[in-house]
Amino acid sequence: MTTQVFLASGSPRRKELLALLGYQFEILSVDVEEVHQSDETPLMYVERLSKDKAKAGVEALAKAEMTEQIENKNVPVLGSDTIVVIDGVILEKPKDFEDAKRMLLALSGRQHQVMTAVTLATPETTRTKTVITQVWFRTLSIKEIEQYWESGEPCDKAGSYGIQGSGGRFVSRIDGSYHAVMGLPLMETDQLLHQFL
Repeated sequence: MTTQVFLASGSPRRKELLALLGYQFEILSVDVEEVHQSDETPLMYVERLSKDKAKAGVEALAKAEMTEQIENKNVPVLGSDTIVVIDGVILEKPKDFEDAKRMLLALSGRQHQVMTAVTLATPETTRTKTVITQVWFRTLSIKEIEQYWESGEPCDKAGSYGIQGSGGRFVSRIDGSYHAVMGLPLMETDQLLHQFL
């Protein structure tokens, strides 16, 4: 089967979600520094990261073509990034337990936003779509937070939780895209891919 899109992400969740859409894809390993600039709003930050990942993928393909003569230059590269935002503050992946506890206590009993930006890029064209989902947490106890940390699930998650895992039990409701909170909005990604294929 011919590759229809390259996924510039090592995230097992994004791989699983893209597979649900039924496209033939390959994984591209890209290294993009995720550092928030002081003049960036959360929206600007998440969109820039998704563009940086997609463009890094396009560059990696161009180098591969020069060395291996692959004919992939018109196959789009998909880059995506997800951040958790509360009161305008971005909650990144936790550094350690104290950091995760701080984030989960901030989210406890409150509403926050999950922003996921998806970018498709070729050497000629770049298009980005961002989905913002409102998420509500029930009130959490310190003991629950400690037990959740010990499960290992929060370690590599923005905002220190995964809605698709056991962290889903903290979520009382959402308004928006469940799959975007996981890391890749299905409808919007599908619509973007239709523009390129």
